[in-house]
Amino acid sequence: MTGGLDRLLEGRRLSPVQRRIAHYLHEHLNEAIFLSSVELADRAGVSQPSVTRFAMALGFAGYPELRHALRPMVVGGGDGVRTGEPYGQLREAVDGEIRNLTEIRERLSSSGTANGRGAPALDGPVRELGMALAASEPLPILGLRVSSGLATTFAYYARRIHPDVRLLTHGGSELFDGLHAARRAGAGWLLVVMLPRYPAEAVEALERATALGLRTAVITDRADVPFSADVVLDAPVGERLVFDSHAAPLALAMVLVEAMADAAPLRTRARLEEYERMTDQTGVFLR
Repeated sequence: MTGGLDRLLEGRRLSPVQRRIAHYLHEHLNEAIFLSSVELADRAGVSQPSVTRFAMALGFAGYPELRHALRPMVVGGGDGVRTGEPYGQLREAVDGEIRNLTEIRERLSSSGTANGRGAPALDGPVRELGMALAASEPLPILGLRVSSGLATTFAYYARRIHPDVRLLTHGGSELFDGLHAARRAGAGWLLVVMLPRYPAEAVEALERATALGLRTAVITDRADVPFSADVVLDAPVGERLVFDSHAAPLALAMVLVEAMADAAPLRTRARLEEYERMTDQTGVFLR
């Protein structure tokens, strides 16, 4: 998003429903400034109360005040708001993910800060955490709700090089049982994937793990998260679509797996060779 509309949305954490409204405004602002809240809701595919809540989330008393603020962006001209460009929103989403990946690439250097936001370099922390996770047996991996996908991917690859990876993707008493069992078996670390929106149950699990004596590491979207961990590795998520996209956190997670592999090279080689023999013998993959 560009221009005045972009400034209104800057720094706002919108829900998926609110993003649908924002995307419609971005693509159709010329006509949207003349629509009622009911008409805008119908065009954006949301409810009328959602339009009101969207306006209030941007700091307005209601939709009429928001519409009044939007009109000069079109009527006044020259504000840089693009409307109606086919697939413009989708291209911007991909462009945003390219920028996110570029940020991670630049921060994977020991040269210090790497971007305008002053984000710290990742090279040292990733290597140190890779060594710590490689030495933790077992190694519990936690990811709830939307974070379960990335946690599952990390655990899948980590199992190729680590002898005892325990994936925790269900909440409730089962989650706490898993933490207790991992600690009793000798685990020293818990790795948590915590992407927006942060589940309260996952934050509680972090606190429980600390109380059990586990050290904690989190892969998340920003450094200033509202929860505590011994190590926080942050990679920005894409926020241009209705739902977040996680290209940068996935790349960071795979770099961390690589750091684990490098931390125990002999074990890594032996386990990978054993895995290749097994897949060849059992025909797991097409030749």
